[in-house]
Amino acid sequence: MDIRKVKKLIELVKTTGVAELEIKEGEESVRISLETHQQVSRIPVISNQYLPTTAQDQIKTDIPSTREEDIKGHTVKSPMVGTIYLAPSPGTPPFVKIGQKINKGDTLCIIEAMKMFNKVESDIDGIVSACLIENGQSIEFEQKLFIIEPEKH
Repeated sequence: MDIRKVKKLIELVKTTGVAELEIKEGEESVRISLETHQQVSRIPVISNQYLPTTAQDQIKTDIPSTREEDIKGHTVKSPMVGTIYLAPSPGTPPFVKIGQKINKGDTLCIIEAMKMFNKVESDIDGIVSACLIENGQSIEFEQKLFIIEPEKH
């Protein structure tokens, strides 16, 4: 099977949200499965209010980037390829800050992919202990975004 076809199938799985895809051509077959631990909601684009127009318009946040080796805890990874935004729109406070207590389902950031904005929500209760990305950064599938210290019961 041609590697270009495989790459296109991977992109198809990523963009459609299909959990698994298996294709057979003669004796060759390929299975692509997408495993995400975050809940992702699609937000249709109504306007480009989320997109910074200049470098000065980009969101300044209180979330310093942290080396991931320094922090232990639950890792939240990107469910898709795209551009990440840490606040709902330019000039507004970020969704979360380091040290903030969050609950399962709270929005951590949004990812723009193919003109759609997708919320990345926390999948556990805890405290945000690290932000491993910067606002407006291009991110990859499964890239580490946040470290959350699980809430002790």
